[in-house]
Order: sequence, then C-alpha cells, then structure tokens
Amino acid sequence: MSFQEQITEGIPKTLPQSKPYDFSINHAPKRKEILTSEEKKLALQNALRYFDKSHHAELIKEFKNELDTYGRIYMYRLRPDYKMYARPIDEYPAKSKQAAAIMLMIQNNLDYAVAQHPHELITYGGNGGVFSNWAQYRLTMKYLSEMNDEQTLVMYSGHPMGLFPSHKDAPRVVVTNGMMIPNYSKPDHWEKFNALGVTQYGQMTAGSYMYIGPQGIVHGTTITVLNGFRKIKKEPKGNLFVTSGLGGMSGAQPKAGNIAGCITVCAEVNPKITQVRLDQGWIDEKITDLEELVARVLKAKAEKETISIAYLGNIVDVWEKFDEANIHVDLGSDQTSLHNPWAGGYYPVGISFEDANDMMANKPELFKQKVQETLRRHAAAINKHTAKGTYFFDYGNAFLLEASRAGADIMAENGIDFKYPSYVQDIMGPMCFDYGFGPFRWVCASGKPEDLAKTDEIACNVLEEIKKNSPEEIQQQMADNIQWIKGAQENKLVVGSQARILYADAEGRMKIAEAFNNAIKNGLIGTVILGRDHHDVSGTDSPYRETSNIYDGSRFTADMAIQNVIGDSFRGATWVSIHNGGGVGWGEVINGGFGMVLDGSNDAERRLKSMLFWDVNNGIARRNWARNEGAVFAIKRAMESEPNLKVTLPNLVDEDLLNSL
Repeated sequence: MSFQEQITEGIPKTLPQSKPYDFSINHAPKRKEILTSEEKKLALQNALRYFDKSHHAELIKEFKNELDTYGRIYMYRLRPDYKMYARPIDEYPAKSKQAAAIMLMIQNNLDYAVAQHPHELITYGGNGGVFSNWAQYRLTMKYLSEMNDEQTLVMYSGHPMGLFPSHKDAPRVVVTNGMMIPNYSKPDHWEKFNALGVTQYGQMTAGSYMYIGPQGIVHGTTITVLNGFRKIKKEPKGNLFVTSGLGGMSGAQPKAGNIAGCITVCAEVNPKITQVRLDQGWIDEKITDLEELVARVLKAKAEKETISIAYLGNIVDVWEKFDEANIHVDLGSDQTSLHNPWAGGYYPVGISFEDANDMMANKPELFKQKVQETLRRHAAAINKHTAKGTYFFDYGNAFLLEASRAGADIMAENGIDFKYPSYVQDIMGPMCFDYGFGPFRWVCASGKPEDLAKTDEIACNVLEEIKKNSPEEIQQQMADNIQWIKGAQENKLVVGSQARILYADAEGRMKIAEAFNNAIKNGLIGTVILGRDHHDVSGTDSPYRETSNIYDGSRFTADMAIQNVIGDSFRGATWVSIHNGGGVGWGEVINGGFGMVLDGSNDAERRLKSMLFWDVNNGIARRNWARNEGAVFAIKRAMESEPNLKVTLPNLVDEDLLNSL
C-alpha cells in the first residue's frame, strides 16, 4: 500500500503482523504498577473498543502483555511501516489544505529525529504524548484525510472523538489534553488514568502538534543565557554555565550556550540520548570522567573558549566536584524533567541508569526516596556555589518545587518563597513577556529549505523596519532577535520540519505573518504554518514559571489561558489546544496553544490580524492589571495603535499609605 492509502485506511480491517520490540530506539521507561486487577480489565476494554470484535481474542493477550511489561498499552502492532517525518504538504491525502497542514505537524512531532520516545508517541519531557496509542494516531489521520473546511475534529486527550459540522472560520481541530476535575490532578492520577487509556499528558507543544524540535527552546535558552550574563554584568566569553538534561527540549541548552558564546557543561545520565546529541552536533564533546571534566573546563576558561561539554553522569556529582576543585560557575540552572520526577524525569545519584530504571518500575517508593535524597544533595551543592557568587535560576522545570517538597534547603527567610528566582521572575518576565515578546514560530509546509531561507529574510527585513521606530524600552529585544534570525541558517537549527522561531511582540508577529501571506500570494514561497510555544505572554498560567512574575495574588488562577484559547478559536486559528500539565508538571499549570495556516488568501490575512493581536495582548492586559510596569507601558502602546482596544489600567497605591497601617 502507498503512504496515501495507509493514511486513508485508518485502523486496518486485517490486522498487521506483530512487531518486535526495537531496542535501537530510545524508549519510555516502564511505568509503575498502579492499576488493580479490575482496572486492568477496564484498560483492556478501553483499548479493544478501537477494534472489530473479531480481533479481540487475538489482541487481548498482546495488550495485556504490553500493560504488564510497560505499564501502558501502546499497540505497537499498529505502528505504521512508512517513515515518520513531515512530508511536503501536497503529499498528504486531504480534501482540506488546513487538515493536510495538521497531518504534517503531527508527523513532525513523531519524527525519530524529533521525538524523545517515538514508538510510545512521546515527543519530549518523558511523558509529553501526541497520542496514547497507535490506534488513535491512525484514526486521527484518517479523519483528517476526510475532513472538509466545514468540519471540526474534536480531540479528547489523544482520542479522536469525531468530525462535527462547523463552518470555514471555525478551527479545523480542537484539542484538549488532561483536563481533569481539579481534585484528580496529582501525579498518581496521571499514572492511573493514562494507564486506563482515558487521558494523556500533552506537555505543551507535544499534544498540540506544534513542536519543532529543540530549536524552539534553543532560542529561548539563548535569550535567557544572554540576559543572565547581562544581569551579572559579565560577557559570556570564557565564563561557565552549568546545567543538566539533554533529552527532549533540554537538549537545546549546549547549543544555546554556544550561540551565546559561553562554556557550557551539561550533565545527562542517559547514554543513548547523550550520543544522539553528540551525533547531531548539539554538543561539542562528551566526557565520562570527573577529573577529565575539571581539566577540560579549566583549559576552556584559560583560553576563553566557546564550547559545550556533555558529562555522562549525574549533575550532583558535577556540582560537588566543581565545589571541591574550586571551579567558579557563573550561571547555574537545571533542566531535567522534574515535572515528572518519579517516572524518568530525574535520576538518583550513585545508582546506574539501568538500576535506576529497574527500581523506578519495581520499587517505586524506594525510587522516590532516592530521588528526594538526591534533590537535597543537589540543592546543598548549589548553595555552596551561590555562596561563592554563582547566579542560579530555576528554569521552570519544577526543580525548586520538587526540592522544597523533598525538604531541601532552598526556601527564603520568609518560609514562603524560594531563595532562588525563576528565570521568568528575573529575566524573561520583566524583559520579554511583559512587553509582549514571546516565541513566534513558523513551518514551511513545502519542506523546502529555500522557502525557509526566504522566510528568514522576510522576517529580518520586517524586524529591521520596525526597529527604526521602536521605543527605547524594546530596542534590546529587537536587536537580539534580528541578530538571532541573521544567524539562524549558519547555526543549523532545523531538526525535522523546515521551521523557525524568534521572539516577537504583537506588531512583529502580525507584520511578519502578513508579509509571509503576501509572499505566498505572489508565488514566492509555499504554504506557511504559524504557531508558538505555549511558553509565552498569554497562553499559559503557571505560577512557578510563565506567570511567576505576577505578584497580585492571581498567579494560581487560570483565567488567562482559558480566555486565550477561547479567543483564538473564534478569531481564526486553524487549530487550538488547551492542556493540564506542561513543563512544570501535571496539575501545576494550564496552557493553551494554536496553529494557523497561511495560504496567501484574503481570509488568511483577515484571520491573522484578528487572532495574533488578541493572542498577545490578552496576556499583556493581564500583566498590566497585575501592576507590571513593562506591561502597563505595552498595553498603553497597543491601545494607541488600535482604537477598538480599551483595557482597564491599575491605579497604584502609595507605599507610604500602606506602610502607615
């Protein structure tokens, strides 16, 4: 069968042969045993409902074996035989170009070069799933191939509920992931209900089909590292950034360090993913011995090198060894998947990777104990470095949150706040998000590198023109992003689809998108798919990351993310998503995203102006109401540019009046 025939077939009437477990692929760890015997029967019933009754007897034992062996029913047998990657949009069998664009983005999320655990349909973060099983994938692709522009596909946590009548301006797909009743949002609830096959962790851009490989986080990390060095008034050259995590999105850290121009040491416990990053060129060197690492870092400092070094081992050993060797660390952070601490997101020190995986599956309580012991050691080692002048920031991965729950010494004197700031509190929030700057993305659906090069040039020209009349408050943001887009080609950031990211405000996003649409209309480039990371100005309510610099008491509310996705839906998004969970953990965040197809039409121009303006200014308005100075400035500018925008501004209370009480 051809690729197109397999897509339109959906779940095959004749079952494919069972597939052997491929040990060459990076697989998700076994999930812990959490279902009762009755719940296991329910999980099997839930899985078998995708198949004709005539297949149940053959599949039930196989699915039970998967559940017992891996803790989930992935339906490996249904994994397609064709290569998984983002094909040019015209290769997809579809009645709707918008639907074809969504198929392209789904396959990009599952590309072996992009996905962390491709056979388990997990894109990044250890548990960020596009789907829960391969039947869901097949059925979704079939629906998308049949969809017309007056239908909407409804996605319930990876399950395609079906095609429903709508209209051409409605989203083609509406995605929800993990939307639990609030009292059922603890980590074990995810383990249980995911094992039952009724919900999934969509992460941020995994379950919303908008992941573009590590490039997305490379840019954000580059901006963070550059501004981190600015904050401590040092040049990156010859100075040291220490962090950890090379899987999924965290793999972008060494590449970002190279672009920023510093020395980066990044620890990783997984040998396979470390080698992948070395082969991809995302790290320059791999070291397995601590003494050798110390010598290499001293040499890099002496020669003011720009270099990224992966240490294959536990980050705690690195922090402790650098303290013992008196190596000064300028910037420190952590980007292990601590939103997922008990299922492979963080590994205990002093235990081999293989033994830790065995303990995780078979002795989960002991594993949790060892992880918490490690977190206490980790924090203690960092404290020794910060006492010597290291600037440490939490990178929004729940490191400080989980360390506090483990009883580590990371609380401030008031016993409420952490002693170290979130990078959003200190860097990205006040410098970028409050002014409306966040991760604007696009994908060239033709798959042609020359189209991406043309869009880079278009975007750069637009930004340079805007910068001429930009106020002083945002000149640095504009300059950083012009520098970034000029160097994007030479830094070889494309993994998977022909995609790009830069930070832009509403004006920049709208003008770049309009310029793309005109270029498509004039036949200069093919179809372009717009999106963004959910880690943005408006899309995410996350009290320990995206909204950690909201100080009016509302950072634990989720109105902004919900309003964002509702507003995007009726203002022209091609697809929208809303998720429970993200980079900081299940139950810790609500985040929303979108995708928008530009096809050169007048309709696309109308939609992009309406939706992109709202998508950014919703968040600026909320940040303004929280009394964030940069956001007050930005929303006043927005009101001056758009007469129909009228936002409530806060009245500030005199500090002396408060202190007099």
